[in-house]
Amino acid sequence: MSFLVSPGVHVREIDLTNVVPAVATSIGAIAGAFEKGPVSSVTNISSEEELLEIFGKPQNSSNQFENWFSAANFLQYSDSIKVVRAGSGILNAGANSGILIRDDDHYESSFQDGQGSHGEWAARTAGTHGNSIGVEICATSTAYEQVVAALTVTEDAIGAVSVEVDDADAAGEAFNVGDLISFYSDSAGATPVDDYNEYEVTAITAGSDNDLTIRLKDDPNGAGLQSLIPDNSYIKRRWKFYDLFDGAPGTSQWSTDNARGSGDEMHIVVYDTTGDITGSVATAAGGRTAGVIEVYPNVSKSSVAKSPQGDSIYYADVIFRQSKFIYWTDHISAGTNWGTDTTTAYTSVIPITIDALSGGTDDYAVTAGEMELAYDNFADTESLDINLVIGGSSSITTDSAAGMDTYVTMITALVEGRRDCVGFVSPYRSATVGIALSSTATENVKVAFDLCPASSYMVFDSGYKYMYDKYNDVYRYVPLNGDTAGLCAYTDNVADTWFSPAGYTRGNVRGAIKLSLNPKKSERDILYRARVNPVVNFPGQGVVLFGDKTALAKPSAFDRINVRRLFLVLEKAIATASKFQLFEFNDEFTRAQFRNLVEPFLRDVQGRRGISDFKVKCDTTNNTGEVIDRNEFIADIFIKPARSINFISLNFIATRTGVAFSEVGG
Repeated sequence: MSFLVSPGVHVREIDLTNVVPAVATSIGAIAGAFEKGPVSSVTNISSEEELLEIFGKPQNSSNQFENWFSAANFLQYSDSIKVVRAGSGILNAGANSGILIRDDDHYESSFQDGQGSHGEWAARTAGTHGNSIGVEICATSTAYEQVVAALTVTEDAIGAVSVEVDDADAAGEAFNVGDLISFYSDSAGATPVDDYNEYEVTAITAGSDNDLTIRLKDDPNGAGLQSLIPDNSYIKRRWKFYDLFDGAPGTSQWSTDNARGSGDEMHIVVYDTTGDITGSVATAAGGRTAGVIEVYPNVSKSSVAKSPQGDSIYYADVIFRQSKFIYWTDHISAGTNWGTDTTTAYTSVIPITIDALSGGTDDYAVTAGEMELAYDNFADTESLDINLVIGGSSSITTDSAAGMDTYVTMITALVEGRRDCVGFVSPYRSATVGIALSSTATENVKVAFDLCPASSYMVFDSGYKYMYDKYNDVYRYVPLNGDTAGLCAYTDNVADTWFSPAGYTRGNVRGAIKLSLNPKKSERDILYRARVNPVVNFPGQGVVLFGDKTALAKPSAFDRINVRRLFLVLEKAIATASKFQLFEFNDEFTRAQFRNLVEPFLRDVQGRRGISDFKVKCDTTNNTGEVIDRNEFIADIFIKPARSINFISLNFIATRTGVAFSEVGG
């Protein structure tokens, strides 16, 4: 403490309550090709529903569904997985062309100031799904609703579906496909001239006069005009989405209160142009609001406009904060002073419609290099906490033993580099799927994994499960590594990390109808010797993970999943607690503090059956003067791990009636 230079009382607190913290053990990680979602960035997913919402549905292309369901199957056992979308040949759909915007960070660094020269809007994520998105804005009160001056109307016989309107293309009196029009006898638009009073413009023929093809708004069969429409009628046109809003856009309260530019408000509608997103199209035939995805009323063209609560109502900001489907990338060309802070009126324009964004592309056939780049996003141990790395489809690049070796080597390099997580992989697809003889499939699996590197940080399983894909109404074979990793997470929840995830108690695989390979006892012996954990369908017991080996080749305590995961927990927890010893003095006080920190934690693990014995050595014998002079601190922690039972011997001994059990060792 500091020295007092005058009389007084100095109060300080000394915190000796530090403990070894609990650490996460059930966080999964996977990379793969997906229908949509952020590209090359880590996204946290907590449920299958969230996986579907953010990354889209499973796809048939290039067996993409294998990775999708590996993630979904893991989420049957856990509620946390980190996902990275792989691929390089993918683009977001745009107003004029496709462009890659990887994620929100990429957007903020490169596009949020209007650098998007491809147009005004882009799909929120890359993929062909964005080609189904349309955006329409209503930027002025006259765009919302307008009574057009008396115009000559012809072809007005009963049943006609086309009317010719003189000078309908005059400035300020332009019509748009989708507009709703009514015929009136007065300029105020108060006295209708027919009983039906509202029609939809379904087509416009360009020319000096516009021929408008119209039909009843609620008549998808286009029955046509149901009464005579006199010449020189007044026409009220309305924006086709007008009834989604309380009224026309005008001047925001913020602009009024602060004497800023008038006419700054606009309405925005995001809608489905093909029906692929919502199942409906926003047309008269499909119901004008059936395909509407998002609605944004009374947003502002002013870059500084605020809501009464102080939030930005600038339309680019609102879209970025709230939309799940689009990014703003530029102002329309007619909006010359949009995005500025002005005291004059904002540019008035008619509604601008983008019938469909275009240029979005997919890439499901990712290369091995693209997958490795995607998994590289998980490499940072300081900023990213993961425990169970799911390999997904080892056939996604090449369906062969050699291709699988490349894939498994990539996953192994990741987990060996981090040294705080375990990787899970399955054999390549054609090794077991479609193979008639289980002996042939067993040999295929053995040969494939014989090529793969040895590591106590990897776990191999024996094949694929047959399951129902409710999103495409088909049955599929899906690799089991998502389930194997999920069983480890399940074990964390019902027991502890250091318990084995295999067997009838904790090793039941969910959602499996059958297996691509159901190995017999002799085949399980071959697989187990080859470091492969068999998954077996036992009659009356279901599908069970029937092994708990790691991929380590040499005999060691670390050739078991429970021992490897025990040490990961101990190392991570104690290392986290040890960080608070940095920059302290290497003296007996600090060493005793460290021992008092670690030993209660290890006794707790021992009491929960994780270890049979331990010893913490942290004193002058390993912290010598030379160690202290190098500014180092050394602690040796000796652990005797608990071992799982893999083999049971039951000896039944028959004895004569007159023999005492004590005589035969009973």
